[in-house]
Amino acid sequence: MNKPYIIGISGGSGSGKTTFIKQLNQKVGIENVAVVSQDNYYLPKEKQKKDSKGWFNFDLPTAIDREVFFKDMQKLMNNIPIHHQEYTFNNKKKFAGVIEITPKPILVMEGLFIFHFREIWDLLDLTVFLHADDQKKLLRRLKRDSDERGYPEKDVKYQWRNHVKPCYQKYLKPYRSEADLVINNNRNFDAGLEVLASHLKNVLAVKNSLTLA
Repeated sequence: MNKPYIIGISGGSGSGKTTFIKQLNQKVGIENVAVVSQDNYYLPKEKQKKDSKGWFNFDLPTAIDREVFFKDMQKLMNNIPIHHQEYTFNNKKKFAGVIEITPKPILVMEGLFIFHFREIWDLLDLTVFLHADDQKKLLRRLKRDSDERGYPEKDVKYQWRNHVKPCYQKYLKPYRSEADLVINNNRNFDAGLEVLASHLKNVLAVKNSLTLA
């Protein structure tokens, strides 16, 4: 297989990246798309930095195992499957399985710091930024962290005020203007999804024609 077409998808917490990618896979075909989520590359809790009040801050670039994340990207680019342990966000009720990702024609690199990690940015063929207003993102995060991770509401709001928002302003928002495609997801991302899916289908058609030539 030739080098995959690599897309970076970023956006603040609660902007809808996970849902967007699931629907993108459905439209383009899961057989065509490999997704590497930065969420599975968090360093162990004991290696995370704490704020002035002793809270772990998982919204810093240093929270991610940047080296392993990049190495796995390189493996997939070179047609080598990867295996990585799922990150459970310290949810003791959830079992951490092993994720296997096989190389496919389209590679999606997804996460908060995809653009901030310049070694990743430099290899991306297309950059996509999901945008949503702060209130929308907070409501989505409150629901997700309660339903999926069992976090108390007061903890989620503390992290939002002291970690999520400041880190978004510093490490994510500056790259919004540099992205090839900015998709507004205050209500829905349908229009942006259609644009990207159509583009990727064209990319696949060109790849297939070159393979047959």
